[in-house]
Amino acid sequence: MTDRGDDLAAGLSGALTSEGHRLMARVYFADTDFTGVVYHARYLEFLERGRSDFLRLAGVHHTELADGKHGEKLSWVVRRMEIDFRQPARIDDIITVDTKVERISGARIFMAQQLTRQGELLVAAGVEAAIIGASGKPRRFPREWAAAFLRQPE
Repeated sequence: MTDRGDDLAAGLSGALTSEGHRLMARVYFADTDFTGVVYHARYLEFLERGRSDFLRLAGVHHTELADGKHGEKLSWVVRRMEIDFRQPARIDDIITVDTKVERISGARIFMAQQLTRQGELLVAAGVEAAIIGASGKPRRFPREWAAAFLRQPE
């Protein structure tokens, strides 16, 4: 038997795309309500996975931020989120989470996210996140990260 750990890990975090990041996920029983439809709060978790894996693949790791690798202990916080629920996802659906950065301003990053099923839009979200220091005060978005996040279509 061959070790497929690398193959399995490659699919775990999705992939960077020309415009941002794409992650595929399956809807499990635990994600649904008693009718087999995804519970509304679970969509936030799918969106979070998309953002976190985008950051990780772009070279920004939550653990490194928390350990102070960039000079001080930093963390991401969601400041604002707007969600438009269009169609429900259901148990066993394979959904795609697309994430792209619209702009970066000071300590804030503005992201657009979509959850789709076979090209059908299920959820659209606008997310404003910020970087804060250990004191809870905003910290300017590092310039070197901007190129990694502001991907341009090829």
